[in-house]
Amino acid sequence: MPEYERATGAPLSGALPGIDTTTPAVVLKFDQNVMHHGGLGVIRSLGRLGVPVYGVHEGPWAPAASSRYLQGRCFWQPSPDDADRVLAGLAALAGRIGQRAVLIPTDDAGAIFLAEHGDELRSSFLFPGPPRELPRQLAGKYSLHELCGRLGVPCAQAAVPGSLDAAREFAAGAGFPLVAKLTTPWRDGSGKLRSTSILADEAALDACYRACDRGGAGLMLQEFIPGGPGQDWFFHGYCDASAICRPAFTGVKERSYPAHAGLTSLGRSTPNPRLRDQVTGLLARLSYRGILDLDLRWDARDEQYKLLDFNPRLGAQFRLFVDSAGVDVAIAQYLDLTGQAIPDGDQVSGRGFLVENYDPIGALGYWRSGELGPRAWAASLRTVDETAWFARDDLRPFGLMCLRMGLRLATRPLQRRGASREDGASREDGASRPAGAGGGGPRYAAGRAAGGASRRTAGGASRRTAGGASPGGQHRPPTTPELNARQGPQRTHKEETKV
Repeated sequence: MPEYERATGAPLSGALPGIDTTTPAVVLKFDQNVMHHGGLGVIRSLGRLGVPVYGVHEGPWAPAASSRYLQGRCFWQPSPDDADRVLAGLAALAGRIGQRAVLIPTDDAGAIFLAEHGDELRSSFLFPGPPRELPRQLAGKYSLHELCGRLGVPCAQAAVPGSLDAAREFAAGAGFPLVAKLTTPWRDGSGKLRSTSILADEAALDACYRACDRGGAGLMLQEFIPGGPGQDWFFHGYCDASAICRPAFTGVKERSYPAHAGLTSLGRSTPNPRLRDQVTGLLARLSYRGILDLDLRWDARDEQYKLLDFNPRLGAQFRLFVDSAGVDVAIAQYLDLTGQAIPDGDQVSGRGFLVENYDPIGALGYWRSGELGPRAWAASLRTVDETAWFARDDLRPFGLMCLRMGLRLATRPLQRRGASREDGASREDGASRPAGAGGGGPRYAAGRAAGGASRRTAGGASRRTAGGASPGGQHRPPTTPELNARQGPQRTHKEETKV
């Protein structure tokens, strides 16, 4: 089995030979969540192919910032509300890199920013160009609901109540439980409010409405579609400049955190031609371009897939999906934007993806409701092909994740006591500013891939064959001298400078 396959579970089998990896890639992140694993997936996926990858991180102790596949790290906490500062910071980073780079946002705020302000960056970065207003419309929970209504796309009933009485009136018609969502989670979700919650009764509804009202956050109520095993689906894909979606992947969300209402903690790659065709048809109508991540639920009442969320960017669990050519959505975007053909391949069925830090916690919710027992949970772990954090060829992010999760658990009681004392002052000012946003400018530090040792293929293989291919046929990562020749002088990974 090739080293890449042993490290990741991805069936490359000598695929993607001879691709041009000289164009760098930048992973852009606005969301101030150091435990976001989607960016790490991009760093590893492209870095293993030999692409020089640069990342935007909160600081050097962000787990993803320690990946061995990073060529450079930009420590920065930009606020998308300050467009001029963000544009200046990205321009400075582009100057540091020294050549045009593929730019991949990992959150809604980044996708929206590039669609609305990205024209000034096109001389320095390569990224898709969807219609300017479309990412904001799709990422907004109620604006997506309105769009579905206009296009005739099946979706759940929803409303934005203007008062507590209106919220109770919607609940009386839809019944409990209800789903509560922040209408603009990329803005309001950075505070103390959950972006998605399940409301079991009127008391929970009242508390949620009042919390959103105090925080100045928009609240959308959505009917709860009865679900069950195999009824929560998601779709990941990449659309080119002609809005042709390839690759197009479908999968089942087996567990989430929080249970039934959060991010995928255990997913399964499951081809579904009907759902694939339904979504790709919608994407063509929207003239969508770029990476996307959709959540849907099968509604047995009318036998339709109902669209619940449309994320106009990379999904955190995107590494669940690869095709028989070894292509995921990040690789597809990289190849397309650098003028290279995306090889044909079929979706690999049955792959399992686990988020180690969230699945045990999410599983408790399923256990309390009688849906999952300890033996069934343990058995499900044996079906996992790839994990969000642990990788034998890149261990440091996993170690830092464990350390941060341990500290979080240890300090949670103290945080709760502090939050109760500060609740009035911190919430009534309506601030939802990301931690550190608007601070100093970006600081640059070289990544581990820019160190003195030569780059190795995934799993630590060091032997190379003539012509730059590894023994398994995989395109080898470029050596440090090669990177220096194409990018100019590099600092050691211990050095940190202003960009």
